[in-house]
Amino acid sequence: MINFCCVFYGQKYDPKYVQVLYNMIQRHLTVPHRFICFTDHVRLHKMIDGDIICKPFHYHNYHGWWNKLQLFSPEAELEGVNFYLDLDVVILENIDKFITFSKDDEFSITRDFSYPTKGFNSSVMKWNNSIETDRIWKPFLKDKTALMQLQGDQNVISKLTTDVISDMPNLKVKPKPAVVPYPDEWTFSYKWHDRIEPRFHKGKWDFTRLEGASISVFHGTPNPHEAEQDWVKNNWK
Repeated sequence: MINFCCVFYGQKYDPKYVQVLYNMIQRHLTVPHRFICFTDHVRLHKMIDGDIICKPFHYHNYHGWWNKLQLFSPEAELEGVNFYLDLDVVILENIDKFITFSKDDEFSITRDFSYPTKGFNSSVMKWNNSIETDRIWKPFLKDKTALMQLQGDQNVISKLTTDVISDMPNLKVKPKPAVVPYPDEWTFSYKWHDRIEPRFHKGKWDFTRLEGASISVFHGTPNPHEAEQDWVKNNWK
């Protein structure tokens, strides 16, 4: 039994996002799991349907994406294998392979969609806190002020789980032991497919589905409920 986790803090998303993520997980994850939603919405359990564990994080002085780092804290009480998805993803097919891809004590995560040679995107992660509490949470607490200058949880995760740039052929950041990035072809940005270069000009966005990929990640805007493409509407429900 693994822990499937999501984080629903603040007012960025409607509770529907938790419900839709739960629905997609029930359709596309056959690995035995418990669905855990870390949230500060005390009435969330009355607003959604399904076997969902709703509970707050232990610490209440974090805002926005910084709450995600609490997934690695011992107070989260996440034992064994954990798998996390952001609320703004669209699952397109079975995702069991994301659980079985790496060993139970290895950390897996997607490469960044804009700067894949420099870091990771934390929308999709698998980890075990028997290792990551020491690798991520404790160093974060020790040097929190400096690390929060990196302006994002995934930048902190990238820094704490990787070494300096190396000459590795496909990933130019050298992972420390037990970090195994997911294959690029398993995930794609809603805005573009490849990770060759930054795609900041909207004229380069095509919003098409990448055949063979299992998860589409929305980052920035638009959000899934705003998408007009049929492949999104047919799966984000």
